Amino acid sequence: MFTSDYLRELSDKAITSLTFSPEADKLFAPVRYILSLGGKRLRPVMCLMSCNLFSDKIDEALMPAVGIEVFHNFTLVHDDIMDKSDLRRGSPAVHSRWGLNQALLSGDVMAFIATDCIGQAPAKVLAKTLKLFNTTATEVCIGQQIDIDFEKKKFVTEAEYLRMIELKTAVLVAASLKTGAIIGGASEKDQELLYEFGRLLGIAFQIQDDLLDTYGDTRMFGKKTGGDIAANKKTYLLVKALEVAGGERLRTLRKLIESSPADEEAKVTAVKAIFDELEIRLQAENLAYDYINKAFQSLEQVSVKPDRKSELKQMTVNLIGRVK
Repeated sequence: MFTSDYLRELSDKAITSLTFSPEADKLFAPVRYILSLGGKRLRPVMCLMSCNLFSDKIDEALMPAVGIEVFHNFTLVHDDIMDKSDLRRGSPAVHSRWGLNQALLSGDVMAFIATDCIGQAPAKVLAKTLKLFNTTATEVCIGQQIDIDFEKKKFVTEAEYLRMIELKTAVLVAASLKTGAIIGGASEKDQELLYEFGRLLGIAFQIQDDLLDTYGDTRMFGKKTGGDIAANKKTYLLVKALEVAGGERLRTLRKLIESSPADEEAKVTAVKAIFDELEIRLQAENLAYDYINKAFQSLEQVSVKPDRKSELKQMTVNLIGRVK
């Protein structure tokens, strides 16, 4: 079995080796930039690990894994625009460095680069792999649209929020694992079990990201904390707080999120204080761990020997503790 460190290095090399047309360097410079910022490479590594559960021919899954990572970074370029986030992984966001129009266009071309990479899957599974990718890409866009729609809604239920993050974030993690399983020759049952493992993990990781935006260390998180609160973004923390708060506390919270004060730091501090009074952080952490436990239950059912799952389990465990 290949280690996660080796698979990340392999993914990085494959991403670095991508070549683009020299005719319009301004188009591809932001693409190289966003891909060079690194990140955990969670999706391509999980794709390759999933393939490796069933086959040692991980080279057959490498370019599709790269395609998934390129698509993920494409969504980040556009998300930063929509969220008005000036930092990505501790560096200027693409639109901050090159401007809005260039960021939109360079982001667009990344979607086609991703499709080209996915198209390099083995011929015998190409149709299934491509269909999964296109379905997932559409679901991610639906999730983003629901997130945008939330901006105009005064009240969002916990169930609505969880469905949104399932589509916007979790399905791409799930598709990464299922893609690897398909290419590795897994049974239909194992493909679906790995998809469910990734879906549940993806939901947990997004809840953790919500926590990081409020409680994380800026140096480790890669961008300024409190941005979601300042932007009145409906994260799990805010959705849950609005659900459980009452009386004067609820009125204060609504007044804070409906305002745009000159002193954003004071607003962030005040909202965090309400979160703390309601123990929202603890509730969010507990929910994330519930999803993680369910994810591991799905992984346990995958019909390969336990020792072949050990590296995937260990990488997941290493990622779980990133909030605390």
